[in-house]
Amino acid sequence: MEQVAVIGSGSWGTALAVHLALVGHDVMLWARDPALAAEMTTRRANPVYLADITFPAPLRCASSLDQALARAGVVVVAVPSHGVRAVARQMASRMVPGALVVSATKGIEEGSLLRMSEVLAVELPTAGEVAVLSGPSFALELARGLPTAVVVASTSPRSVEQVQAEFRSPSLRLYGTPDVIGVEIGGALKNTIAIAAGVIEGLAQGHNALAALITRGLAEVTRLAVAMGGQRETLSGLAGLGDLVLTCTGGLSRNRHVGAELARGRPLGDVLASTKMVAEGVRTTDAALALGARYGVELPIAEQMSEVLSGRKDPPTALRELMGRRQRAEHS
Repeated sequence: MEQVAVIGSGSWGTALAVHLALVGHDVMLWARDPALAAEMTTRRANPVYLADITFPAPLRCASSLDQALARAGVVVVAVPSHGVRAVARQMASRMVPGALVVSATKGIEEGSLLRMSEVLAVELPTAGEVAVLSGPSFALELARGLPTAVVVASTSPRSVEQVQAEFRSPSLRLYGTPDVIGVEIGGALKNTIAIAAGVIEGLAQGHNALAALITRGLAEVTRLAVAMGGQRETLSGLAGLGDLVLTCTGGLSRNRHVGAELARGRPLGDVLASTKMVAEGVRTTDAALALGARYGVELPIAEQMSEVLSGRKDPPTALRELMGRRQRAEHS
């Protein structure tokens, strides 16, 4: 089996490393912080993100990219979206030429508005294909071996088949698609909608409101994905509806937690400072709005969440303005 490098030791990167080691791969998990890499090596667990998950024997840790990438035929990138370009730039000269790259990061790069697979393709010119892994998947549940189904997207059928073969286990099922755009836009924008779901929770607005938000949020995400060249049916699948439902309703959702705390009156800075985990929707929201402007797509939920995140508007006002918008046909 291929040796695998997992770049990024947050909860998702750690869970993927644990899973791949249990499948039978030799796995190198890279941590930027040498102290964390050393502690994970000693403890055989990630004390910061997944403290209760014991590392399988084939999983090793490193803070050196040279060591992590030296023999890796498959490289999984699971760093926060704002760090992908810088880390990929460091990886470029250290990777095995032609190695398969799997992007496990959900987000849009601020400024360039590039999807994560596009950033990786630019910065890793000697790598092989770039595939995207996305779908409804909490890290802790994957690490515990609970049933999970995700999507792998690539324009290369061979790469899709390779990821399916390398990652599959009795607890993880992977569906393939060539629609990289739809999968990445679904994975990125669902985080913004999840912040709005947290606002509904924090304001105690009930299940009717949450159901409406998820449904209209899906319509919003789909409009943008299709305008960018994605396929509508992708957004009704695991990478769209599935991921959206999980992130808007699951208790482990970071973005939902952010929205709930904002609705309860906590400043955004305090909410983000209280956790080491990254809520990607905070950065993605304005990038999504910029994409909407570029493609002429209206994103009313993202617009209101941008106002709330910036402090320009309080959550009750944002909700009231969403409900007060001009009524229209549902499908138009």
